[in-house]
Amino acid sequence: MSMYKMAVIGDKDSILGFKALGVATYPVRGEEETPRVLSRVARENYAVICITENVAGQVLPQLEELNKKLLPAILFIPNNQGTLGLGMEQIRRNAEKAIGADILFGKEGS
Repeated sequence: MSMYKMAVIGDKDSILGFKALGVATYPVRGEEETPRVLSRVARENYAVICITENVAGQVLPQLEELNKKLLPAILFIPNNQGTLGLGMEQIRRNAEKAIGADILFGKEGS
């Protein structure tokens, strides 16, 4: 039986706590490193990849390509400085795509 794995990508200070929970952590130290780390993690059979919002903003086109696949599920999480709202925006877009209307903010889908 295959176990699904979870990874977290982000700045070291924001993701350190996940390591204590047994989650694979991938700290990134700059915009040039982020695409390489994401590509490597995406190839390693993770079912869920959590990525801090500030780091996700550096690789949005790459994340959109990954979101076209069933796995891995990509989740945006706030960093230790707070949220940028990307996680809520991702949830809104997914809900709108699924039902054809924006149920969170009351806008009609196109």
